[in-house]
Amino acid sequence: MACDRMLIAYDGSEHAKRAISYAGRFLSAERAILLTAWEPMVRQAARISGLSGVMQPEWVPDEDVEDIAYSDARKINAEGIHLAALAGIDAEPRTAECTTTIWNTIVDCADELDVDIIVAGTRGATGLRALLHSSVAEAVLKHGHRPVFLVPPDQ
Repeated sequence: MACDRMLIAYDGSEHAKRAISYAGRFLSAERAILLTAWEPMVRQAARISGLSGVMQPEWVPDEDVEDIAYSDARKINAEGIHLAALAGIDAEPRTAECTTTIWNTIVDCADELDVDIIVAGTRGATGLRALLHSSVAEAVLKHGHRPVFLVPPDQ
């Protein structure tokens, strides 16, 4: 299937790697964008401490030092670009800071770029596990209002 613009959501997981491989086999696009969404460390720390009930001291990140989460996102994104090239996809790199949820960041980026299709891998969780852990891929499918190419995990 050929399209003008394709957005590949990539987080470095085995599921995301599998999605790139399948996108290379079944899709082609004039422009492919490989997106890695990331959350700043200060927000991650606040969220984790809030879940644990532990009081989080005021933490202000050093403006002169790059956020480690952003550095990691760039490395993960570069890995995805390499895998995309191996799969026959000439993708451009993109990272996006997550301000609410990962799925919302993916949907917002897809809207901003006006992509024709979003590619993502799924964890394939079912039953109680699926109820306890919301799926990014499922939320993108429900809220994206664009075609979504979902690749399930290898069984």
